[in-house]
Amino acid sequence: MGRWRPPRQRGSTYITPAGAKTLQEELTQLWKVERPQVTDVVHEAAKNGDRSENGDYIYGKRRLREIDSRVRFLTKRLDELTVVDRIPSDRDKVFFGAFVTLIDEDDSEITYQIVGPDEFNVSQGKLSMDSPLARQLLGKHLDDEVVITTPEGETHYEISAIDYQPYSDT
Repeated sequence: MGRWRPPRQRGSTYITPAGAKTLQEELTQLWKVERPQVTDVVHEAAKNGDRSENGDYIYGKRRLREIDSRVRFLTKRLDELTVVDRIPSDRDKVFFGAFVTLIDEDDSEITYQIVGPDEFNVSQGKLSMDSPLARQLLGKHLDDEVVITTPEGETHYEISAIDYQPYSDT
């Protein structure tokens, strides 16, 4: 009996230039550097005879499948992504790419950048635009209040700053 899972909801197709560059570098690293190395290891291991007990061969083939799967994903994903490299004309409103500073009920301050789902990393302050908090923030203005419902209860935030940094040439 298989383990059926419903299809995953597709993420937004927006990405910053830095995020696109990171994905492209990962693709190049996998395809041009790592895959040829693993292929050489598998080739040498195949020369040793019995492949059923050859760890280098077995794990090398598994790693090749992982690399090929990731390369297919990255190739398709990079084709469908839209790189957002312009700052919006209305800088008083939260849009994709904005750095938003929030103040919570305890007067703690935190800053997030609204980015695409392929590049989010909350520990680095990058919040996916598909997350509940980012969806609440998009379209808001300075001093607007945002309420997020969590399992622990409601959390109230106030937008204290909205900033856009120019995108560097990548």
